[in-house]
Amino acid sequence: MPWDEAVMPRLMSNSGEKPLAKQAGDRAAEEAYVMQYPWRGAWVVAAHGAYDLHSITPLANALRTAVDAHPKVVLDASGITFADSTLLNLLILTHQTGNLRVAAPSHQLQRLCEITAVDTVLEIRQTVDDAATS
Repeated sequence: MPWDEAVMPRLMSNSGEKPLAKQAGDRAAEEAYVMQYPWRGAWVVAAHGAYDLHSITPLANALRTAVDAHPKVVLDASGITFADSTLLNLLILTHQTGNLRVAAPSHQLQRLCEITAVDTVLEIRQTVDDAATS
C-alpha cells in the first residue's frame, strides 16, 4: 500500500467497492476558482472554494495581476470555504504591494484572521460595496 493511502484512508461507498468523490481531508474536491470584474471604481477578485498550498496559484496570479493594473482591489472572500496560512500569507503580501481590501470573509476565514491578528493588518469590510466605495 502506498504511503499516501496508508496515511489518508479513502471514504468508501456503502458497497465498499468504489471510493467516494471526496477523500477524507482532501479539499481539492472543493474546486477552487476565481472570477473577476469591475465594481464601483474597484477591481473585484471573487474567490470560491478551498485555498491551501495546492490550490492557491490561480488566486495568487489573479491578485498579483489585479494589484499591478488597478488602484483598488477587493477580494470577495464570501465564497471561501477553507483557508490556511497559505492564503493569509498571500493576503499580507498583496496588501503590502497594493491597495487590497477583503470583503465579506466567511466565518472560518474571519476567525483565522482574528486568531492570527491579520485582521489588524488588512482592511476587512462586511460587503463588496463597502470595500469598493470606502
